[in-house]
Amino acid sequence: MRALRETVVGRLSRAGRAGRAVLVCLPGLAAVAALALCVFGVQRAVDGGGRRQVEARAVAHHAARPAIVPRERWLGDTRPTQPPARYGGPVLAVFVHHTDSPNGYDCADAPRIIRALAEGQTSARLFDDIGYNFLVDRCGTIYEGRAGGVDRPVIGAHTQGFNHRTAGVAAIGTFTAGSPVPAPMVEAIAALTAWKLGLTDADPRRTARLVSSNSLSRYPVGAHADFQTVSGHADGYYTHCPGAALRAVLPAIRERAAVLQGRTSAQAVAAQRH
Repeated sequence: MRALRETVVGRLSRAGRAGRAVLVCLPGLAAVAALALCVFGVQRAVDGGGRRQVEARAVAHHAARPAIVPRERWLGDTRPTQPPARYGGPVLAVFVHHTDSPNGYDCADAPRIIRALAEGQTSARLFDDIGYNFLVDRCGTIYEGRAGGVDRPVIGAHTQGFNHRTAGVAAIGTFTAGSPVPAPMVEAIAALTAWKLGLTDADPRRTARLVSSNSLSRYPVGAHADFQTVSGHADGYYTHCPGAALRAVLPAIRERAAVLQGRTSAQAVAAQRH
């Protein structure tokens, strides 16, 4: 019985140690019975903790992954040699851009447009790959941009100083003041940001603290800066991108992304506070 007590009771968790003193004082079969009850109680505690952990994970706000066209579709026969993708920490924010290209394109021509953008960035600007992690056309089609895996924290080249722990999403077109932003494009950006931020359970309506890696940004290197979780390029860099029209719909994109993540709407949250 002593061996039984040392081998079984000795492995019990802290929750079962209170029963150990009782077992020492009980003879024979009584100790065995008490041991069984004690182990059963510990198992219930473990099971209960496991259920609580599962329930905690269940409340994470994930969104469905939207359809994303792989980069091979726009690369075509051009397969440039490039260094391996680089990865950073979990993605905490998304920067929205526009490509500053014509708006009246046929959506079937989007792969050619993306290929031209990539060629410009890798040739004239000497990027190792297209800078944006994703691109969205006016019909709402989402394209994989930079290589490395759409569900991984690929470090892009889209927002000077803040490419780490962020994703860059480019709207194909020019969206300065007065330019209409197509509804399918807005919905696609919301769905994409909801999914991408949901991988780290980041709320699209809140803020994220990032560290500048380059003093050419709006913040000196090493400085901490707070951004909206869905921000415009101009928030981190001296530029008019993503254009006044697209910037104006960012609040709606944040709200829609939050809904797609299953979060309470901002109006409901405000009502609960009063």
